[in-house]
Amino acid sequence: MSSMTDSPPRESFRLSQLIYDTRYRSLTIQVVTLLLVCAGVYWLINNLLVNLTAKDLEPSFSFLQSRAGYDIGTTLIPYTNADTHLRAAYVGILNTLLVAALGIVLATIIGVLAGVARLSKNWIVSRLMAVYVEGFRNVPLLLWILLIYAVFSESTPQPRDFRPGPDGTAASSMIWDSFAVTNRGFYMPAPVWGPSSEILGIVFLASILAAFLYRRYAKKLLYDTGRLLPMVWPIFAILIVPVVLAFFVMGRPVTLDYPVLKGFNFGGGIQISNPLMALWLALSLYTGAFITEIVRAGILSVSKGQSEAAAALGVRPNRAMSLVILPQAMRVIIPPLTSQYLNLTKNSSLAIAVGYPDVKATLGGITLNQTGRALECMLLMGLFYLALSLVISFVMNIINNSMKLQER
Repeated sequence: MSSMTDSPPRESFRLSQLIYDTRYRSLTIQVVTLLLVCAGVYWLINNLLVNLTAKDLEPSFSFLQSRAGYDIGTTLIPYTNADTHLRAAYVGILNTLLVAALGIVLATIIGVLAGVARLSKNWIVSRLMAVYVEGFRNVPLLLWILLIYAVFSESTPQPRDFRPGPDGTAASSMIWDSFAVTNRGFYMPAPVWGPSSEILGIVFLASILAAFLYRRYAKKLLYDTGRLLPMVWPIFAILIVPVVLAFFVMGRPVTLDYPVLKGFNFGGGIQISNPLMALWLALSLYTGAFITEIVRAGILSVSKGQSEAAAALGVRPNRAMSLVILPQAMRVIIPPLTSQYLNLTKNSSLAIAVGYPDVKATLGGITLNQTGRALECMLLMGLFYLALSLVISFVMNIINNSMKLQER
C-alpha cells in the first residue's frame, strides 16, 4: 500500500507581505528608517551649504596653507610663526598625543598600585587610598588642573633665585646640580646623541625584547611544569647590563647637556613647562582614581579560593597577586579601563585652561579665530579625536581578546 503526500503549493510573494507578514515587516521598518535618516542628513547638509554659500563662507580647507603668524611655546617639531596653519595643527596634535600618552602610562601605574593598596589589610594604607579616590573622583578635573598649576607657579622659586648671592650661596639650589624646579618649568639634562648612538638604541630595543621573551618563557614554564623562575633581578639584568656594557665599549656615545642659568632663565637641557606638568599630573591623578576602583573591583571578582590555592602551593602573596589574581582580574578590568583611557584623551582638551598648546588651542583656538573657519576647524578636530579614540579602542580590544580563556 503506498501513500502519497501532497505538498501545499508555494505561496507567491506579494507586496502586502512587507507590511502584514511578520517575516518581512522588521526589514521594511529598517529600510524605511534608514531612508528617512539619510534624507534628514542630506537635508541638513544641503541646508548648511546653502546658508554658508549665501554668506560667502563656502567650506574650504585652503586656509591651512596660509601663514599662521603666531608662536607656540611647547613644540616637539621645529616651528616658527612663519609656518602654515597646517604646521601649527601638527604641533597641537603632537602635543595632545604627548600628554595623552604620558597620562595613560602614569594613570595606569597609579591606578594599579592604588587599587592593590586599597585592598591592603593595613588600615592606614587602605584609608589613605580611600581618601585619594574620593578626593579626586568628586572634584571636577578642571579644578585639579588649576590647583596643581597654581602650586607649580606660586610655590616654586624663580630662576633668578638659583643665582648665588654675595655670600656665594643661592636661595634655591639645584637637585644634584642637574635638575631645577622653577615657576617657569622643570629643567633636566638633555641627552646628546653621538655618532654611535644608533647602535646603542638597537641594543636597548634588543634588551627590551629579550626581557619580554624571558618573562613569557618563565610564565609558560610555570604553567606547564610548575617551576617558578625568578622574575625581578633577571629582567633588570637583561635590561641594564647589555646597555651599560655597550655604552662603555662604544666610548660613551651619549652625553648629557645640563641646564645652566643664563641671564633671567635656564639654558640648555630639557624644559618641561608648568602647563604640561600640571595637565599631566592632574589627568593622571584624576583618571588614576577611577582606575583604582576598576582594579579593586577586578581583584574582588576573582574567587577567594584562587588566592587560597596559591597559598597552599607555597606561593608568596606578592607572586600570587601578579601570577594568579591579576591575570584573571584583567578580563574584568580591561573593558572599563578602555573607557577611562578614552576619557583621559578627550579630557586633555582642558589644556587651554592653563595655556598648554594642544590641538584645541592651536587648530580650535588661534587658527579658528584668525581665519573664521569654525566649521572646518571643528570638523578636523572631531575627526582627530575620533581617529585617536578608535586607535585606542582597537589596541585595547586586541589586549582584551588576548586575555580570554583559551580552551584546550
